[in-house]
Amino acid sequence: MSQLSLLKNRRFFPLLATLFLGAFNDNLLKNALVFLVTYQSIQVFGLPPSEVIILAGMLFVLPYFLFSAFAGQVADKFEKSRLIRIIKALEVLMMAIAGLAFLSEKIEWLLLVIFLMGLQSTFFAPIKFSVLPQHLKETELVGGNALVSTGTFFAILIGTVSGVLIRLSEWGSIFVSLILFLFSALGLFASFWIPKAPATDSKLKISWEPFTPSWQMFQFSRQNKSVFWSILGNSWFWFLGSSILVLLPTYAKEMLKVNEITLTFFLFVFTVGIAVGALLCERLSRKRLEIGLVPFGSFGMFLFLFDLFLIGAPSYEGMVDEAVGPIQFLSSYEGIRISVSLFGLAVFSGFYIVPLQTLLQQRSEPSHRSRILAANNIMNALFMVAASFALIGLKRLGLEIPDIMLVLAMGTAAVSLVIFNLVPEFLFRFLLWLISSLLYRVRVKGYENLPEQGPAVLVCNHVSFVDWMLIGGAIKRPIRFVMTYKFHRGFFLKRILRRGKAIPIASKRDRPEIYEAAFSRIADELGSGELVCIFPEGKLTPHGEVNEFRPGIEKIIQTSPVPVIPMALKGLWGSFFSLEGAKPLLKWPKKLGALIELEVGQPIEPERVRAEELERQVVEMRGSWK
Repeated sequence: MSQLSLLKNRRFFPLLATLFLGAFNDNLLKNALVFLVTYQSIQVFGLPPSEVIILAGMLFVLPYFLFSAFAGQVADKFEKSRLIRIIKALEVLMMAIAGLAFLSEKIEWLLLVIFLMGLQSTFFAPIKFSVLPQHLKETELVGGNALVSTGTFFAILIGTVSGVLIRLSEWGSIFVSLILFLFSALGLFASFWIPKAPATDSKLKISWEPFTPSWQMFQFSRQNKSVFWSILGNSWFWFLGSSILVLLPTYAKEMLKVNEITLTFFLFVFTVGIAVGALLCERLSRKRLEIGLVPFGSFGMFLFLFDLFLIGAPSYEGMVDEAVGPIQFLSSYEGIRISVSLFGLAVFSGFYIVPLQTLLQQRSEPSHRSRILAANNIMNALFMVAASFALIGLKRLGLEIPDIMLVLAMGTAAVSLVIFNLVPEFLFRFLLWLISSLLYRVRVKGYENLPEQGPAVLVCNHVSFVDWMLIGGAIKRPIRFVMTYKFHRGFFLKRILRRGKAIPIASKRDRPEIYEAAFSRIADELGSGELVCIFPEGKLTPHGEVNEFRPGIEKIIQTSPVPVIPMALKGLWGSFFSLEGAKPLLKWPKKLGALIELEVGQPIEPERVRAEELERQVVEMRGSWK
């Protein structure tokens, strides 16, 4: 079922509609204020218009630092749909005040409303992302996050453009006031259709001072290494995104010499790119969390940022006496290349952010998920403020916008390398995703037989040198593969297997110390609740048929009585990586892009595990399809 089917589902659509209408109002309000202050040269508190705009941005972000800790506690302690309705009701009141302020041109009131909208967003953010795992199935969460990202960016685009266009009208203040109030009322109406989401920690005692609970939230996030470093990766996305949106108007006007319509075209291209990347995530990840997309996304972001650095300014045919429109801009080679790079940057940003957001939701402890997401909001706000100061500093150093694009590209590479080095699972999953998605088309039958959590031993027939990669790519939970110690000798493969926490094994006769260490490590991993995968044949099949299963599986279960799940790989015999016909890797590549099936059988209780019975089940599942 496609992620778009969620748009017809009450578990999701009312929440998405509420989010969209709120994000639209935020951006309509901010951009209408910017236009009013800029073009009427209004001063407030003795500040010039440019500084009033900066003040408005700071007032919107300030509540994230002051109240995120409290907001996270509230979201965990109380039922969330009721909280959303209260927040949206207050938004209606705020928009009424904003409308009066626009009509009377009371900028001080508008600045107060900007602060209150920032406060509303502070409380809403941890609720909206923590409610998704409560309403959606695991297979729907990636698609749900993709639709939320798409809706948010389109709301930002439409709100930004509308704020300018409406203010250009003679009746601009009236239109802005009516639309703000109408959309806030529609958001309140939509919120009444959001299903209940019970409190995850109703006994939580709320702390009113901000510092201790803020520190506690970051301590919660540190309990899971991948969650903590994903917050850093998520925050870099907002650093990068806010930098691009700040740079685009200046880049368009001063360097590319284009008009406002072309600038709007850039914003449209960027928004559509984010939407395409986000929506493709579900397909590329087979509807489950695939953090291997994060390195793929970061590489694309680096590549297109670097290209924007290399391109420079377009050369237009003939004399250009006025700002260039979209058609003339796209008539130049550089114009097409800049548009493609902006679109590519946005698409790969979607590949990057959706899995990170889904990881934060899935791997955070449910009892304090909202507080971890609130910690993420604090970091996001901190990085966005840092982006503003960084851009000012780079400008004062004399850097042109293409140079700043290079700095952002290098920053993306640096942040990615730090995260991927500290959490090797990202790169390991990327390798598995490449093999299982690009070299072959892997179809999984019986995925529901795999436990979502807790230990189990997976046993599978052994057809090729890439069996472990295909299984690891098809199954989204981390797996500890038991593999011959000889694979751990190669310079590159050794590092890949170490990052994937593979377990080296040898025969008891050949290397007894490795043999005993392997079984000890298997017991430790199962004791920690992990999945362990073994190939009981102990070698690749030389003829395509399943070899006899060795009794090592029984030794494992005697020490660690956990469920055993039989699996069968089909379609790999005769491939480039199998022993059919000639030595693997030394023959003409065959079956690349072929359909491969992994069938997952029913779990077997530990007391019923026998090697010969497992062999019979695997042979039966594999059938005649080698």
